[in-house]
Amino acid sequence: MPETEWQRSSFCGGGGNNCIETLPQDGVILIRESQAPTDVIRATPEQLAAFIRGVKAGEYDHLI
Repeated sequence: MPETEWQRSSFCGGGGNNCIETLPQDGVILIRESQAPTDVIRATPEQLAAFIRGVKAGEYDHLI
């Protein structure tokens, strides 16, 4: 996968290797951390939306 296709959030703190990056591909969204670019998570848009709703609702706050 060419590096130019991965998208970084505009909220990344100063760029570098502290960002979550995404790449839509074949009906799924690939997600990776810029510090470990070979570790990739695959999620459907529905799975990712459910996870984001959980984060916004505070379901994962106990992990911090």
